Amino acid sequence: LTYAAEHLFNLKFAAKELNRNSKRCDKEEKAEKAKIKKAIQKGNMEVARIHAENAIRQKNQAINFLRMSARVDAVAARVQTAVTMGKVTKSMAGVVKSMDATLKSMNLEKISALMDKFEHQFETLDVQTQQMEDTMSNTTTLTTPQNQVDMLLQEMADEAGLDLNMELPQGQTGSVGTSVASAEQDELSQRLARLRDQV
Repeated sequence: LTYAAEHLFNLKFAAKELNRNSKRCDKEEKAEKAKIKKAIQKGNMEVARIHAENAIRQKNQAINFLRMSARVDAVAARVQTAVTMGKVTKSMAGVVKSMDATLKSMNLEKISALMDKFEHQFETLDVQTQQMEDTMSNTTTLTTPQNQVDMLLQEMADEAGLDLNMELPQGQTGSVGTSVASAEQDELSQRLARLRDQV
């Protein structure tokens, strides 16, 4: 029991650290967006596209870190209950032994695997946690959808008050692309705000 209680602190600390990493990615995304505008102003579309890809990658990472933070927090709550009720099993204590190094690594795949082991120690899996796990596996891809890149480039050009010389898909105007990007950004911001409130 004492052993599990000691490591409970590390779980809670990891959840906060993951949340901090999410905020760090948010800042990086904003920095990349500023670089997009500068590159567009100089007429360097190739550099602008690279920064757009970086910005979208940072945005996805911010969401991934936030989801994992919520997941680790949920596991910490379960461990807390197990400690309080004196129901820490030998198998759970075994999982705890490999925990410290994994949490310090801030490697999402390793932490996800660790959380899998923890969750298997509990009789019932939280539905929300399982949904987060499924979503995590679908969003850890490193590829950047080009339509998102194009919309972000258009959005940054519009904010900078510049005309973007970029071929858009047939039947789509710059203003439509911007409105779609803005709507997606607004929705994402609201979802992130809700997630942070839960953490």
